[in-house]
Formats: sequence, structure tokens, C-alpha cells
Amino acid sequence: MRTLRVTAARLRRLARVPGVAAILAPLGRLAEAGTHGYAPDIKRRLMILNMFAYLVILTTVGFALQYGLTEGAQYRPLVVINLVIAAVVALVPLAHRINDIAGGLLIVITEFVALTTISAYLGRNGGTPLMFVIGAAAPFFVFGLARIGLALSVAVGGLVLHLYTWFAHPPELALIRADPRILNDLYTQSAITAFGLIGVTVWYAFRLVENAKAETDRLLRNILPDSVVERLKLRPDEPIADTFAETAILFSDISGFVPLARELGAAQVVALLNRIVLEFDALARRHGVEKIKTIGDAYMAAAGVPLPVEQPTVRVARLALDMLRAIEKLRNDTGIDVQLRIGIATGPVMAGVIGSQKFSYDVWGDTVNLAARLENRSTPGRVHVCPECRERLVTLFELESRGELDIKGVGVRETYYLIGPRNVPARASGLDEHSPLR
Repeated sequence: MRTLRVTAARLRRLARVPGVAAILAPLGRLAEAGTHGYAPDIKRRLMILNMFAYLVILTTVGFALQYGLTEGAQYRPLVVINLVIAAVVALVPLAHRINDIAGGLLIVITEFVALTTISAYLGRNGGTPLMFVIGAAAPFFVFGLARIGLALSVAVGGLVLHLYTWFAHPPELALIRADPRILNDLYTQSAITAFGLIGVTVWYAFRLVENAKAETDRLLRNILPDSVVERLKLRPDEPIADTFAETAILFSDISGFVPLARELGAAQVVALLNRIVLEFDALARRHGVEKIKTIGDAYMAAAGVPLPVEQPTVRVARLALDMLRAIEKLRNDTGIDVQLRIGIATGPVMAGVIGSQKFSYDVWGDTVNLAARLENRSTPGRVHVCPECRERLVTLFELESRGELDIKGVGVRETYYLIGPRNVPARASGLDEHSPLR
């Protein structure tokens, strides 16, 4: 398995080389001929079939040229047969318009009839029976595992025809009395062609599969934390649900967003939110904080999930202050009066992957609810924190009491505003300001 991954990685690097990429790009477009409108998995299968068809065309034209350059009018029927094969196989992309197996059936029937005919002309020593070996592998790429019965039938048919042409067409019964040297050359060419067609088709199939897996992996990592993606890949059927004793949760949203959105218009609002989220994402990565989700103008992040980290509250506090600075810079750059409210709470949470379609990694619990309510009761331009946060931050940050608040679901609690860092060397905290996620 590791060897396959290494090989695939090397092939991807090769495909990015400018000269190679310039060659592969038009081939990729040719491979997509007739595949539009099909589901991604069927489209990939049809692209493999198209590439196989193009290879068949090249090889049959090559055989036609070889027969044409061989002295003797007796080889002319073989020239015609190979050119007919090439012409019929060229229709494979058009056959996809009928259904997803029409092209495969066209190439299978054409090849089986033509190869049987050529074997009658040359006898088994010409190497044509070898071409039926392709039927052992190609049907599974051509028809897919969803039609395993059809694929197996074609594979068995190829085996039967191989045996038939071998025993029914000995040299002495051949319609053409070919020079043994020519037959040896044809046998060699047939062997190279058979193994080459299988090899290139398998390589192309693996390349498409690896590209699809890489794209899926990229999309998953945009939705879920990396560690969660790895767990899903190892145990896809196992539910992901964890409890974390020490986390810090951050909620933020834009104060007065609805009237601001009405004033700016849809296009400008989307551009503004995109700029804000991209900046917040970069800051979260810098501080080793996991972005959980965005809902409209609301941004949620957490430290200590899905993996425990050192001093999660300190990380989130530094993130919050950097977020306020980023919004201040945005106001100065654009002249748009954007104000951010932030709430932070510290404590235990539960986290896991929710849903089977359009699933997401989410965090819930009393700590999450408290952070959301602190954000809602915060003041624009300030970071509102709970008493537990103060306990963990007081040695490193300046905090200001807001007084007691009656918080829904929590009761009356004294809360605080995070002002900024104290003049304490970073090493004194035991956590560098830009310490990575551990």
C-alpha cells in the first residue's frame, strides 16, 4: 500500500513538470469526450475507457502500417481490418451518449471479432491470441464493479477466444503463408502491445483514482480537523464522540451586522466576510486554535479540541486580541465601521462528528453555551470572559471586572473584560506567543 502511495506521489510530481503537464492537459480533455452529464464515478470509468480506446487506435494504426509496408498483396486484408478497427473504436466517445456501457460493448465486440479474423489469416504464431489477454483486466475498468457479471462474462469470453484461436488456428491452417521472421516480429509486437495496453490503462485508472482521493481528502480537511479526518479514514464506521476536560471556546460576531449588510449590498458583504474569515483562519492556525464553524457573521473557534493542547485559554485569549487588531486594521483600510464582539469561556466540552450527509465537526456543552452568551452580552470592540478564564489569564493579561451579570442558564456571575497582555516575558508563561498546536 505504501509503495502505491509513493508511486502515486511521484506520478503527481511528474504530472506537474511543465513539459509533461503540457502533454497531459490535452490528453485529459480528450479523455473527457462524451462523459459530460455522468456522475463522477461513472465519468472516471468512461474516461478510462476513452483512454483505452485511443491506445487501441494508435496500436491498430501501427499494425496497419506494418502490414502495409510488408511485401505481398496477401497482407492487404489485414491493413483493411486494422483500419476498420481504428475507425469503429474512434466512435466510442460518441457511444457514451447512448448509455454508460454502449462504448464498452462497442470496443469489446469489435476487438473480439477482428482479432478472431486476424488469427485466421496469420495463425496463432502471429501473436494475435495474446491480445485476448487484455480481456482479463480491461473489462473491470471498462464496465466497473457495479456490473461485475458483465465484466466477468467478457473476461471469460476473452479466455475462450484465446484458447479457440490458439488451437483452431495452427500455422498450417493459416490463410496467409507468412515468412517466419515476419511472424516473430508480429508476435513480439503483439506481446508488447498487449502488456502495454494493460499497463498504461491500469496506470491511468490509478491516476484518476488517486486524483479523486486527493480531492476528497482536501475537501474533508476543509470541513474537519486533520486528526478527525485520519480517524475517519482508519475507522469510517466508528462514531467520533469525545469528551475534553480542559478547553477554551471563543465566539465572535459583528455588532450591527444586519443594518451594515443592508447598507453595503450583497457583493460587498460577501467580500467583507470572506476577508474577515480568511484573516481569522490564519490567526487561528498561528495560535494553535481550531476553527469550528462560521454561521453568517459569527465565528466559533476552540483550543483543546480535537487534540489537547497546552494552556488553551491563553491561546484563545491571544487569538481574540489579534482578531480585534485585525478588525481595527480593516476599519482603517476600508473605512467601513466594523465592530466585533467576542466571548470566551473555559471548561469541559463534548465534541464529535454530527450527521452522515454534509456532516460537520461540532462542539457542545455548558462551556459552549456560556461562551455564546458572553459574546451576546459583550460590548463592541471588547473580549468578554468568564471567571474561570480570569483564573487562567490573570498572571499574563490585564483584566477588568464588568460586575455581576445574570446569564441565562448559568445564573448571576461576575464577568470580566480582557484588556491586553501584561508586561511579562513570553517564556514566563511556559508557552511561546506563536506556539504551534501540539
